[in-house]
Amino acid sequence: MRPINVALIGYKFMGKAHSHAFKDVNFFFDLELQPVRKVICGRNPEPLKKAAQKWGWEEYSTSWKEVVERDDIEIVDICTSNNMHRDIAIAAAENKKHILCEKPLAMNVGEAKEMVQAVEEAGVKHMIGFNYRRVPAVVLAKKLIEEGRLGTIYHFRAAYLQDWIVDPDFPLIWKLRKEVAGSGPHGDLNAHLIDLAHYLVGDIKSVMCMTTNFIKYRKLPAEERELSTMLTAKSGEGMGEVTVEDAAFLLAEFENGILGSFEATRFASGRKNYNYFEIYGSKGSIIFNLERLNELQFYSREDTPETQGFRTILVTEEVHPYISAWWPPGHIIGYEHTFVHEIADFLECIAKDTLPIPNFYDGLKCQAVLDAALLSAEKGERVLVKDLLK
Repeated sequence: MRPINVALIGYKFMGKAHSHAFKDVNFFFDLELQPVRKVICGRNPEPLKKAAQKWGWEEYSTSWKEVVERDDIEIVDICTSNNMHRDIAIAAAENKKHILCEKPLAMNVGEAKEMVQAVEEAGVKHMIGFNYRRVPAVVLAKKLIEEGRLGTIYHFRAAYLQDWIVDPDFPLIWKLRKEVAGSGPHGDLNAHLIDLAHYLVGDIKSVMCMTTNFIKYRKLPAEERELSTMLTAKSGEGMGEVTVEDAAFLLAEFENGILGSFEATRFASGRKNYNYFEIYGSKGSIIFNLERLNELQFYSREDTPETQGFRTILVTEEVHPYISAWWPPGHIIGYEHTFVHEIADFLECIAKDTLPIPNFYDGLKCQAVLDAALLSAEKGERVLVKDLLK
């Protein structure tokens, strides 16, 4: 087993998830490479030092530029705010580092294209963090579709609903500022749904979108002192403008004729992380809900009339991807395991010199749909996705 040094850029919510994955991946998966948590980067020394100590990183640094230039670093993992993805990824590629980047890939299609060009020219491995592709139940959904168990697919319906900013006193964190986030729940949540749609049923041809903003001004966040997440941010003094959408509704036409709908909001009271999709076909249907991620609901019109109905499949048998590395059948896995699966696949691709999936090409394709949707909302008309990829 060969050690491979990792630099993690970002130390909050995703930094914690990725740190855990790097820590546990070799405990459960038999890999040729063993990640070494070499250095973690961030802007605020006090909470950064706590993160390094708590999550087992050997060093911490407030300069990502210095870190990506280090000869001893082989992997750069980007878990920063969206406006930093491009610069870090391009610098990492120029320094011949393999790159894992959280979604969305960039602020816009233009940046995403630059990132793709950089990794192509450098010849490095690249992956984008669409971790929900690595839920065993989602992989089972893909298998059933490929086997023709759903027949001709007609509809893809998806929603990603949260409620953590419903309180008008919740502060103006970076995800609510366009210059840092690019967009609101559309880029944050719809990105996941769009990628799942690409993975499961095909590419999107055209989109129509509507967005809205419910709370236009919020209190500024308090000064960061602790190792906390966005969801627990505290309000400080002063007010600032919310410059991203609070909700987005998207209608899509797929290249293969499927019709789809995507809903993303952080104003769905009672919904904490409701990532949900339904797929309807001529022979059957599938329903998935991330809040019950070990289950897949499947309906088959080929069952006898007296037994037809949605069945709930507990996806914990060893025949399912990744499960054999964990526990006996019926012993469920959770959210954090999707990141362990992601890191395991990334390391395996580096070891075997193959391109990870999903990669920056998938990130660019998703970014084009995201941008086309926002353009549609602005213009009030349908937009062809291919026009943004020219």
